[in-house]
Amino acid sequence: MLNSTRRGSLTFALTLVATAAFTPSRTAIAQDVFDVKAATHIRASFLSDLDTLHARFMALANAIPADKYSWRPTPEVRTVSEAFMHVAGEWYFYAPRSLAGNAPADFGVPREKLPALEKQFTTKDAVIDQLNKSWVHCRKEVLAADPAKLTGKYKPFGVAIDEAMLAMTDDLHEHLGQLIVYSRSVGVKPPWSK
Repeated sequence: MLNSTRRGSLTFALTLVATAAFTPSRTAIAQDVFDVKAATHIRASFLSDLDTLHARFMALANAIPADKYSWRPTPEVRTVSEAFMHVAGEWYFYAPRSLAGNAPADFGVPREKLPALEKQFTTKDAVIDQLNKSWVHCRKEVLAADPAKLTGKYKPFGVAIDEAMLAMTDDLHEHLGQLIVYSRSVGVKPPWSK
């Protein structure tokens, strides 16, 4: 019996395979249009993958010791806390925007706020608090996205829902991989690993 996280990941993977197998190439499509049922399904798959990512990020954030949050592999790259706060920034801003949602009303100018987040919250407790707050916001915005308004290319990114979803989860999976390497580098085995 698969647990819900693995079942969600498997469902998402099968959706991607089916989409790739049955979607004509871009040159053959006159416009990118989904019906409401398809847009609803894609949004649900997106949320399922985001839920899985959230669980993994939080497991790592809790497993890495507080004294390792300032660790970085080389001077040119993000620290552990900065990498987690980059994810929080994506949950506050980019993931909601990928489905035409918004950042929190008091978020400020994204071009200024996103880099500032990485420097503002550096302790384990503060980072975990921001991960939790940003995730609540992200999930609320994704659930609020009206599939009837996501049937074609939509603002702000000018792409269809499948492209927005794949771009966003691809980026978050990349950051998860980065944080897995970081955790192993500081002697922490990802909690879900055997």
